[in-house]
Amino acid sequence: MVKILKYLKSSWISIVVIIALLIGQAMCDLSLPDYTSNIVNVGIQQGGIEETAPKVIRASSMDKLLLLMDEKDADTIQNSYTYISKDHAKEEEIEDYPALEKEDVYELKDLSKEELDSLESLMSKPMMMLSMLSDEKVANQIVDDIVANTTMEFATRPDLFTLLEQMPEDIKKEMLAESEKQVKGMPDSVVDQAAVAYVREEYKAVGLNTDSIQTNYIFITGLKMLGLALASMTATILVGLLGARLAARLGRTLRKNVFTKVMDFSKTEMKEFSTASLITRTTNDVQQVQMVMVMLLRVCFYAPIIGIGGVIKSMDTNSSMAWIIAVAVMAVLSIVIVLFALATPKFKVFQKFVDRLNLVTREILSGLPVIRAFATEKVEEERFDDANLRLSKLALFIDRTMGLMMPLMMLTMNTIVIVILWKGSYAIDDGLMQVGDIMAYIQYTMQIIMAFLMISVVSIILPRASVSAKRITEVLDTDIAIKDPEEEGKERASEKGVVEFKDVSFHYPDAEENVIEHISFKAMPGKTTAFIGSTGSGKTTVINLIPRFYDVTEGSITVDGVDVRKMKTKKLRDKIGFVPQKGVLFTGTVRSNIKYSDPTMSDERMVKAAEIAQATEFIEALPNQYDYEIAQGGTNVSGGQKQRLSIARAIAKDPEIYIFDDSFSALDFKTDAILRSELKKVTKNSTVLIVAQRISTILHADQIVVLNEGKIAGIGTHKQLMKNCDVYKEIALSQLSEEELEHGK
Repeated sequence: MVKILKYLKSSWISIVVIIALLIGQAMCDLSLPDYTSNIVNVGIQQGGIEETAPKVIRASSMDKLLLLMDEKDADTIQNSYTYISKDHAKEEEIEDYPALEKEDVYELKDLSKEELDSLESLMSKPMMMLSMLSDEKVANQIVDDIVANTTMEFATRPDLFTLLEQMPEDIKKEMLAESEKQVKGMPDSVVDQAAVAYVREEYKAVGLNTDSIQTNYIFITGLKMLGLALASMTATILVGLLGARLAARLGRTLRKNVFTKVMDFSKTEMKEFSTASLITRTTNDVQQVQMVMVMLLRVCFYAPIIGIGGVIKSMDTNSSMAWIIAVAVMAVLSIVIVLFALATPKFKVFQKFVDRLNLVTREILSGLPVIRAFATEKVEEERFDDANLRLSKLALFIDRTMGLMMPLMMLTMNTIVIVILWKGSYAIDDGLMQVGDIMAYIQYTMQIIMAFLMISVVSIILPRASVSAKRITEVLDTDIAIKDPEEEGKERASEKGVVEFKDVSFHYPDAEENVIEHISFKAMPGKTTAFIGSTGSGKTTVINLIPRFYDVTEGSITVDGVDVRKMKTKKLRDKIGFVPQKGVLFTGTVRSNIKYSDPTMSDERMVKAAEIAQATEFIEALPNQYDYEIAQGGTNVSGGQKQRLSIARAIAKDPEIYIFDDSFSALDFKTDAILRSELKKVTKNSTVLIVAQRISTILHADQIVVLNEGKIAGIGTHKQLMKNCDVYKEIALSQLSEEELEHGK
């Protein structure tokens, strides 16, 4: 898989943008639970009041607070507020704070966050104490205790705060210290809640609309959440778009490189990789890599940020429940590991089964005429069903195994939610957490689990993609047997068109014994060299060595005086007009097939080539004639027509060397004779090599090479071979009578 990633170098800008977007999305997603918590804790429970330091407070309330703290803290608080007298209040101030009509107020100054935090810590506990003392029973009990234990005399029963003002400083400190001990034993959340409740009541007393404060807080917080959600959604859409484009670009590059590589394959490599397998590698395997790349780009950057950020945020919310997250992660990993162990080995087999199904399908579809002729449809159906059933069973096993993941994950997640609620209820009861904190903790936990789930899903899909990537790189890394030389040999003008075999021997890469041995001959321009021999004698192998479909094992082949291994393959093959044993036509028109070597050639040249190949008669009878559409594989023309079009294609190229590999076998004798007669007129300056099974095709060849079991049994003209070569004579007499052979001289 790592080798595939090098093809992403050209897309590094897109990758950087995707990473930036994913970081932004993760930050938005991690912020949302905090806002949810704030809406519940602050918006609902605290009435929209965030700070325990009131923005405005009545002078009478401030005086009571100052009584409950030491002189230093009292000075700090007084310095943080601006005193507004009712006698000198402005109209807008009275409008803002209706209580100014009756008494003075203190307004909070503009403070930094650090100063505000410090002020809140100073005021929270005195406010809670003040809330406690506002209870009449508690206040009366404290007054009774003080009066009973002091030597001070009072004309009437004193008010608690009047008593505190008159109380000696040391007694007051002692009493406040005792009260502070009680407050210190309470959780911070309880203290803050009590302080907020006091602030809320103070706001009501000042004349502020507390319902409006609550509504505004919830509305503004909701808008912030909506903004974050929209930002996260936008980032998701952009990441999806960029990721899809990047993966599609990677897929295009891989398909192009694989196809380009395969186009350079010789028959040696084509044997190593079957056609069905190469199709699967170019399509299905590339698709697997492309699909997993989209997920990798998203998950590899997003999931770790969400996972780590979720852990940090949840620890800030409540560290005592960290073990729940650990249990959740372990449960998720356990599920993934088990499913991973079951599914991974099957992915490797899956692609082989796809190859097998492709192979069987191609064989059946290409061999339909034979299958119908032998009435073996049932046998082939069973063969297809067997390959299809194997693939289906394996796919079902993989899908069912992977299908267990989501139910198991949902069970795990819901179980974790129950555990958090169970544990959190005790924390709420003890005053250690609030309801909003529990909600945020659940969301953080889900984010952490989902992060691990995303990584796990990728880790399960990745093996299949890795198998596909390996299969792709196997093609791309294949060492091609037929390579262009670093230095080209120098062609000789005096030997233009000359093809010479010098003691050539050859065996196939996967074989030990030679197919042909010690083959030597020279084919000259303006002359026809024919090859004949029994089936398996090596005729096709000999001519396949000329355009370097294979390279010789021993000896050498020269064209224009240069060893073909010292000539670039394109240059070599440009010199050759090759007509294979099996006529191959491409999807398109008659025109495009004849002009295959040069689409820009003139129509006159195309028509002339068709005339020489004896193809004009049937072409002109076709609908649209030269614009007649040829079906895939040329299935809508006969074997003889296909062969004549293949010959016309080679003639239109006007090469130095013509190679006909048993290319006249589908022609009747009359057409064969006329075609060869016309062909001789246009090949008078070219070298012609013909492989034939019929003696009549090569009777007039300038040179006949007779092959027997991979060796030359004789070389000469028809007349010479009839006298000197028993193998040739035997073949000739098996096809024609002595009289016909004599007449053919």
